[in-house]
Amino acid sequence: MAAITEIPGPKGLPLLGSALDLRRDSLDVFLRARRDHGDVVRLSAGPPGVRTVLHCVFSAEGVQQVLASQAANFRKDNHFYEELRQSAGNGLLTAQDADYLRQRRLIQPLFTKRQVDTYATAVTLEADGTVERWRDAADGVVDVVQEMDRLALRTVSRILFGADVEAAVDVIHDNFPVISEYVTRRGFSPVNPPRSWPLPSNRRAEAASQAVYAVCDLIIAERRTAGATAKTASSSASSAAGDDLLSLLSRASSEEDGSLDAAELRDQVLVFLIAGHETTATSMAFALHLLARDPEAQKRAQVEVDRLPSGRAPSAADLDELPYLTRVLKESMRLYPAAPVVGRRSVEAAEVDGHLIPAGADVLVLPWVTHRHPDLWDDPERFDPDRFTPEREAARHRYAWFPFGGGPRACIGQHFSMLESVLALAALLRSYELEAMDTEIPLTAGITLQATGPARVRLRARG
Repeated sequence: MAAITEIPGPKGLPLLGSALDLRRDSLDVFLRARRDHGDVVRLSAGPPGVRTVLHCVFSAEGVQQVLASQAANFRKDNHFYEELRQSAGNGLLTAQDADYLRQRRLIQPLFTKRQVDTYATAVTLEADGTVERWRDAADGVVDVVQEMDRLALRTVSRILFGADVEAAVDVIHDNFPVISEYVTRRGFSPVNPPRSWPLPSNRRAEAASQAVYAVCDLIIAERRTAGATAKTASSSASSAAGDDLLSLLSRASSEEDGSLDAAELRDQVLVFLIAGHETTATSMAFALHLLARDPEAQKRAQVEVDRLPSGRAPSAADLDELPYLTRVLKESMRLYPAAPVVGRRSVEAAEVDGHLIPAGADVLVLPWVTHRHPDLWDDPERFDPDRFTPEREAARHRYAWFPFGGGPRACIGQHFSMLESVLALAALLRSYELEAMDTEIPLTAGITLQATGPARVRLRARG
């Protein structure tokens, strides 16, 4: 059967297409597009001459073709990634071709399961700090979106920078939202003024980027100095170079790929701060939100956590003892994927799920929609962690659930994100019962999924 060349989609307004709807609530637009027009949909936005045309792929089979089986034809060449490169550098998230392959080879050894498991101490240290801080929460109420953002940022900063965590957290916390909003707005706008123009938005974004760059450059320089000092000392003093991730990155090298210079190190640090902070924070926040709304599921998770040995923090070795809590996390990532929209651009015309995608097309695959596809998920809006029992996972299409992407560009930090989230959730649930105060959380899609309102829970200390 010949591929369908006329891809269906909403007509939108005569002049602006779906631009206003996408700006108002893009996540709902994508859900309605699949419901009304099928698994491959064409959306147009903006006036003629500068109109953006989006080819949205919703089926699991189509997602697999874009991310995996035809990955070489669907590249990170779109406008959004170019804006992200200009703000966050050419790190592992945005690099392509030889740059990407070299970086991946150098960095991969730092994200093996064995290596990632060594980061568990930093995770539980920061989680225990949150447990203690919550004891002083006003009226026993916290906003889990804000709290998990703080916890995830402190955790990834400690893992990256070691003892220098305080030097980076405040700067990053204050400036990343500015960078994220700027990249998102420009990335989804068909026409932008040059970044060099002295506009208030350009100045704010540049100042935010420079503040983040400065703190990263300072810590990188300190690490390089420590590493050089350690090389001239005895082997017993080699720990001066540090075992934090930045020090490991500084020492990463091979005969084929050399090592990362200061600029490349900074780019990797920025990527890890973005990908390892906002995404994990989103997953943990919504896992807590969903558990706070479902006392029965919360109780099941706490019974499981309570079986762990008392008197010590959860460790990487405990992950296998927390299968239900892991299912809770996976289900929260289904309903609230941290990266709800993933973009690519086609090199050549290609058939995707029976439809012909033209060369040079902007293509979106959307966990937000595929994770709710009624052909893949029964009663898709219902919170049900048991969707992720081993038997049910094995029976589903590999790309029915893809919060970490897939194919050759799958997220290198998958195991780290799962480890951090499960261990941190275990520490919090061991100490507190949660009661939801906000049942519906307004959302928007930026670089990551963003809550635009609070997700407050009332805490009750457990005995």
